[in-house]
Amino acid sequence: MKGIVLAGGSGTRLYPMTRVVSKQLMPVYDKPMIFYPVSVLMQAGIDEILIIATPAEMPRFQELLGSGVEWGIRFSYVVQEHPDGLAQAFTLGAQFIDSDACALVLGDNIFVGEGLSDSFRRAAEKQDGATVYAYHVADARSYGVVTIDEHGKAVKIVEKPAEPESNWAVTGLYFYDNRVVDFARKVKPSHRGEYEITDINRMYMEAGDLHVECMGKQHAWFDTGTPDSLMEAAEFIRSLTHRQGLKICCPEEIAFRQKFIDGTQLEKVAEKYGKSDYGKYLRRLASGE
Repeated sequence: MKGIVLAGGSGTRLYPMTRVVSKQLMPVYDKPMIFYPVSVLMQAGIDEILIIATPAEMPRFQELLGSGVEWGIRFSYVVQEHPDGLAQAFTLGAQFIDSDACALVLGDNIFVGEGLSDSFRRAAEKQDGATVYAYHVADARSYGVVTIDEHGKAVKIVEKPAEPESNWAVTGLYFYDNRVVDFARKVKPSHRGEYEITDINRMYMEAGDLHVECMGKQHAWFDTGTPDSLMEAAEFIRSLTHRQGLKICCPEEIAFRQKFIDGTQLEKVAEKYGKSDYGKYLRRLASGE
């Protein structure tokens, strides 16, 4: 399976009237935001990842992430000239996906919680169909909303409904078999002028191949599209890090635990962080502490 991070496009700037850096390059507590979605794909065992970003932002992502060799993975890059909707990621990434299954995660989404790594791996190992993750929210009007029957089966999915039939919001993490490229090519622009990923999910649902993983109270999902949500995510990560003494969504640690790199390589990666707490943490991992 291959992975895609949609890092550019609409909603990437918190302050659109100023020339600020893409929010995916801004720090969420102790690491750039882009590290969090990348870590999700790595937790799923994915080591080939495509970064999709706008022309203005792409050089910064390439400078930050490089080839991926330090983490034992491989990054590829594709420019998205115009932010025309999430489904566009699969037509832009068709050559990268080739004949493989793929996962897409949005560059401003953060997932934290017990057991999620195992869940991501199971979703990546599925041979057929699609898996999406749903999160119970108080107000679902700003999201794609899925209605689930008494058997846990998706029966309806609507993009940003004025009157949601459920409180289950579809998060920005999706696992698909190879049909997704053909499905994406069939998507027509919505009334918002975007190629909606909800239409792809609906195609899988109508084929009987859409699986919904409902996240529980032990899980946290942040869609950091506003200054308030960005601060909320940073405070959550900071609090959890201080309480547990563990780094959250740390790509270097995940690479080590997934055996993408060994202890010697991890020690070398830690050197660039110097005597910082982040560097000390990685060195402790490399030494087996």
